[in-house]
Amino acid sequence: MRIKRETVLSIALITPSIIAIAIFVYGFIGWTARVSLSKWKGLLPDYTWAGLENYKGLFSDPRFHIDIRNTLIFTIIFVLGSLFIGLTLAVLLDMNIKGEGFFRSVYLFPMAISFIVTGVVWRWLMNPAMGSRLSGLNLLFTNLGLDFLVNKWYTTPQWGIAFIAIPAIWQMSGYTMALYLGGLRAIPIQLREAAQVDGANEWQIFKLIIFPLLRPITLSAMIILGHISLKVFDLILAVAGKQLPLDVPAIYMWQSTFDGYFFGRGAAIGILLLLSVAVLIIPYLVYTLRTEEEL
Repeated sequence: MRIKRETVLSIALITPSIIAIAIFVYGFIGWTARVSLSKWKGLLPDYTWAGLENYKGLFSDPRFHIDIRNTLIFTIIFVLGSLFIGLTLAVLLDMNIKGEGFFRSVYLFPMAISFIVTGVVWRWLMNPAMGSRLSGLNLLFTNLGLDFLVNKWYTTPQWGIAFIAIPAIWQMSGYTMALYLGGLRAIPIQLREAAQVDGANEWQIFKLIIFPLLRPITLSAMIILGHISLKVFDLILAVAGKQLPLDVPAIYMWQSTFDGYFFGRGAAIGILLLLSVAVLIIPYLVYTLRTEEEL
């Protein structure tokens, strides 16, 4: 009787959350998918069936081609930069340096602020103004005699989106560092000592023992960073505003839906973003579940 009562109580406690998720997550996903297949344009709802016309229009849209290109560039630079810097910082901290707690806090601090705040700060640091209006990093480079580093940052033709990845790396490399540091601390010290006894140097230990054991951490970090990069929106707006050379799908979706009232097109972009994130997340979840079952 007591077990049955506890079961009923447990179900009653989680039922509101299940209902809320069903309505506000999966229900809205279904509604968005339906809108993406409609001709809704304007403030008044129009659910006239359009099939895949909105999706076909996107893939033939030059602006959406720019969005895909920018997303790929941003993702590659952001993910690789965060992984490299995060791993480097984790290796340095794992050497039991003095003040480790202080440095760890400093590296993790950017995570405590939002992308909006990061964007506002880096917008000043990466001020593209030239001549007598130099400021931020360009002014610092000039004062240090490093004039060759002065550039137009995010206003650079074709590659401006690559510079937007810099503040994203600054914010997320500390998080990656924490992941790698936890992985390094979980590696038994006996493995390193045995390798040293066998005559392996530090590079061989990292190459043959530590890096292979950190592969699950790297995979997790790539998935997390990858899905963040696919949805990037606020950072770009805070740094550069709405500029076509720096356009990404999330900004296009916002402008289509709330500026142009092309609700069908905006919903189609939202569904494509959802699918792109699912391509990253679902295989990772399946891999994780299979690994846990094997253990």
